[in-house]
Amino acid sequence: MQEDVIYAILSVVEEIPEGKVATYGQIARLIGRERNARLVGKVLGRAEYYGTYPCHRVVNHAGRLAPGWPEQRALLEAEGVALRDDIHVDLSRFGWRC
Repeated sequence: MQEDVIYAILSVVEEIPEGKVATYGQIARLIGRERNARLVGKVLGRAEYYGTYPCHRVVNHAGRLAPGWPEQRALLEAEGVALRDDIHVDLSRFGWRC
């Protein structure tokens, strides 16, 4: 994977404001790779090797939290992000408009 793509993704994630969430596809579009939402997820899964980034602020297109990461919910709720059910963020209220 090219480091310039990795850092492009992480730089966008770094810009997501506290209390807001973005989708994998939204990040892919912002870096000019709109068909690479899965690549964004792959990079975020390894983000810890590149520094500290607010990856908990990224959800899928339906607002679903990342499976297997129970801490994500607590991190989002600590920022004031409410969930509409056990696993979905209300994107209409908490989606990042950029």
